[in-house]
Amino acid sequence: MNMPNATGAAAPGTVEFWFDFASNYSYLSIMRIEAEAARRGANVVWRPILLGAIFRSFGWNTSPFVLQPIKGAYVWKDMVRQCRKYGLEWTPPSRFPRSALLPLRVACFGAEQPWIGAFCKRIATLNFVDDQDIEDTDRVAQVLTNLGLSAAPIIAQALGDANKLALRRQTEAARTLGIFGAPSFVVDGEIYWGDDRLDDALDRCAELCR
Repeated sequence: MNMPNATGAAAPGTVEFWFDFASNYSYLSIMRIEAEAARRGANVVWRPILLGAIFRSFGWNTSPFVLQPIKGAYVWKDMVRQCRKYGLEWTPPSRFPRSALLPLRVACFGAEQPWIGAFCKRIATLNFVDDQDIEDTDRVAQVLTNLGLSAAPIIAQALGDANKLALRRQTEAARTLGIFGAPSFVVDGEIYWGDDRLDDALDRCAELCR
């Protein structure tokens, strides 16, 4: 697995995309980032993280959208607006935040594979459009199968000790970089937080390639 260096710097024209499938704003970015990056000639490095572990380091036992009901009520209205703006489907999840450990491990294992973007889009859709349990092994396997992949060996590798450790280390790397929420984007060592900063991050990528 290609981990970031101590500063989070990557090659010019590259955006590191730090995300969690349980994050509703990560859903927006997952669905948009490949097309927007391609439009600017930027390269996406997928960095799945355990956002819950980062929240626990702040003393939070769940999402701030749950801990602060007023903020949570605002967020669900905002998601309707944002999905309408981007032409995305949206169903408020019946469980939030939903456990996403298995698909995050699969994403960690497959982060450099050509199927990573399609896999992430499908998992995010299952959570925030189909309102399905994305921790279910059969459901994750079906996603991989539908992508023309051999699900069993991929899931076995994802559940291996080395990959579990890789995801934990990547989460710790995020904390070391100063990432405190998802989605976050790192370009040239600088953090851009939130789906509403995706375009700024990608524009910076384009600037660095001029």
